[in-house]
Amino acid sequence: MASSLLPSASVFQLPITGKWGSCRLTHYQLHDKNRTRFQHNPFFVKAMCALNPSSKMEKKQVWIWTEKKEVMTAAVESGWNTFIFHSHRRQLADEWSSMALLSSLFNEEGGLFDGERRKVAAFFEIFSPEQLEKLQLLNEQAENVVVDLLDWQVIPAENIVAAIQGTQKTVFAISKTPSEAQTFFEALEHGLGGVVLKTENVEAVYELKDYLDKRNGEGNILELTKARVTKVQMAGMGDRVCVDLCSIMRPGEGLLVGSFARGLFLVHSECLESNYISSRPFRVNAGPVHAYIAVPGGKTSYLSELKSGKEVIVVDQNGMQRTAIIGRVKIETRQLILVEAKRDDDNGTSYSILLQNAETVALVSSSGEGDLHRATPVTSLKLGDEILVRVQGGARHTGIEIKEFIVEK
Repeated sequence: MASSLLPSASVFQLPITGKWGSCRLTHYQLHDKNRTRFQHNPFFVKAMCALNPSSKMEKKQVWIWTEKKEVMTAAVESGWNTFIFHSHRRQLADEWSSMALLSSLFNEEGGLFDGERRKVAAFFEIFSPEQLEKLQLLNEQAENVVVDLLDWQVIPAENIVAAIQGTQKTVFAISKTPSEAQTFFEALEHGLGGVVLKTENVEAVYELKDYLDKRNGEGNILELTKARVTKVQMAGMGDRVCVDLCSIMRPGEGLLVGSFARGLFLVHSECLESNYISSRPFRVNAGPVHAYIAVPGGKTSYLSELKSGKEVIVVDQNGMQRTAIIGRVKIETRQLILVEAKRDDDNGTSYSILLQNAETVALVSSSGEGDLHRATPVTSLKLGDEILVRVQGGARHTGIEIKEFIVEK
């Protein structure tokens, strides 16, 4: 097997402050047989040094503004129970409150008030960029702020996010469609804390709920387990898929891929420098076209189904997951290696994956100590090596896990 800088990696951390904020910069000390060197990639710094990493995981809030009963019902079923009414529609609010437990807010001069006339949110109507620049939130006593752009759509969402920086208040923007809401949630990376969905369309509620369910999945921990390699075998030629993302991946991160849905392997990204090729921290050489890959919503797709604009799940060696958009998929004929593995406590169940025979294609295992990880190229795998797999139900229908008898081998 060819020598590589990928087989092992130790870690030390240094505090760093820069234009992406304060964080701890992780240097990966990569070992080869005859030398040791440090790799410092600016892509890693940007990826790890968000201004406020925890805000990415912050759960976004949704308030509803509607007069349609079906929309109210859909919203309550989706877990949203804060509703805005015009001040003269108190009777409607009372009627709905007799059917479901609601938090009713009334739009009156000066803000939004609850049923006991307590101010819950300030309310601002914005007509121009000049108004937005003059928007002063720091001295506003209400904990929440609702901004309405009315029918003026020239202003970009980024301007609102920039205008409210420095305040600890939760800022909502009135959105008439789920796509508008998504724009506000994602503006300038961290987005607004909430939106007011003003709609009479039931489908808009369901569409926004589906988007937030996927988004809120980010940061949840997927259970990964250790398995030992039982077979490494040349398998001939096949059509393999390189997945290029619109996101930078860090050491320890990759995609979950496998020949069977019951066990997906954590395939490392090409973010590490090597003697063979420059770092491509956006890429995972994921395997042949038939393989399963984890996608949002607890589903799987075939690698052959992926294309620009679709989403996949990026996972690190600790099981932390996030969603990433595919920018490009490349399918090329290459030589493949078959890798099989078993867990010690799994009654002999075997998991397998085929990967390109290349030093830059690696599987991930964990030392169990913080962020330490090991990325082992398939060209250096040996029987007994420990790698990480995601064990789950094997029966699938259109990528959705189902309860059904199934035999795959």
